[in-house]
Amino acid sequence: MAVADIEQVVIRGRLTLGVLVAYTGGPSTGTGTTLGAMWTAVERVAEDLGMEVELSTGSTAKEARRRGRLSVSVLGATLQPAAIAGIAGRIAAAGANIDRIERLAQWPVTCIELSVSGADPDALRVELAAEAAAQEVDVAVQRTGLSRRAKRLIVMDVDSTLIQGEVIELLAAHAGCLEEVARVTEEAMRGELDFAESLRRRVALLEGLPAEVFEHVRKEVVLTPGARTLVRTLKRLDYRFAIVSGGFTQITDGLVEELGIDYSAANVLEVVDGRLTGRVVGEIVDRPGKARALERFAREARLPISQTVAIGDGANDLDMIAAAGLGIAFNAKPVVRQAADTAVNTPYLDSILYLLGISRDEVEAADAEDGALTGS
Repeated sequence: MAVADIEQVVIRGRLTLGVLVAYTGGPSTGTGTTLGAMWTAVERVAEDLGMEVELSTGSTAKEARRRGRLSVSVLGATLQPAAIAGIAGRIAAAGANIDRIERLAQWPVTCIELSVSGADPDALRVELAAEAAAQEVDVAVQRTGLSRRAKRLIVMDVDSTLIQGEVIELLAAHAGCLEEVARVTEEAMRGELDFAESLRRRVALLEGLPAEVFEHVRKEVVLTPGARTLVRTLKRLDYRFAIVSGGFTQITDGLVEELGIDYSAANVLEVVDGRLTGRVVGEIVDRPGKARALERFAREARLPISQTVAIGDGANDLDMIAAAGLGIAFNAKPVVRQAADTAVNTPYLDSILYLLGISRDEVEAADAEDGALTGS
């Protein structure tokens, strides 16, 4: 007789323990002395502990391993029963099975993770995306195993991703041309206008601004809720963290220093005699430039592209999202949500931790040990 498998879960103080025992003595009907003696002993212990116990017998044949093992993450400010039922129904309709369910977070959003087997990931992703839209929740479908655990480099857009809003619009407010700059920015983010050309047009409107404006704008920059928690947690786990921005080094350099970011790439505004000239110096960090930066960061970190995660919200993030091992659209435009591996539409950047299999309890425990303030 030997213990072949064992699993335990505690929900709201109620313990459920399952043990699979392989035995060779006695008939498989359960009337043999070996099984009967064991069952009597189990019943006696359960009675002493005030527990309920059930016994079932079956074949000792090894269960065939189901294909297509996936991790399905479901996130929402609140998860209604209809949302869970809808997601589970789509999984069942795809001929797949939910092998395990675990809650990864309860606040500031709820996240549950379903271990699913027997499904084609691409087909299931399409089905669950439709259900997620109908139920107003986020759903991410990823392959499990070593490929998920191997992600070691996070490359993130800055404007409207790491920080709230657009830096060039903060600069434009000081130049008195905010409305015109915001209009061009929106066209570029939707992919309706070439980013490099849109950047030149917007930067030209900043001509004559004194260089002191950078100090004012740095004070106006607001991090996205959960940004510090995301960076702090991943750095604890020895991830490399990078930012790549269509914005400007005069602002991103401060974020690098403040957050302890490993790599960065951004545009450089030309300053002559203490004033902005309305031009950008050097190569523009545009849509293909962001993908090249991701590849460069991966080489410097000595990691394959498959071990990278790219996060962004606009059309100029599409190439790096496509190139990365995992592409995440964060509160993104429709064109980006459709192209990314998964989309997160909560206002909390640290929700991305749950897609990497990191639970809120683990984050808070690490913060408590280090004396850090947890919270989004």
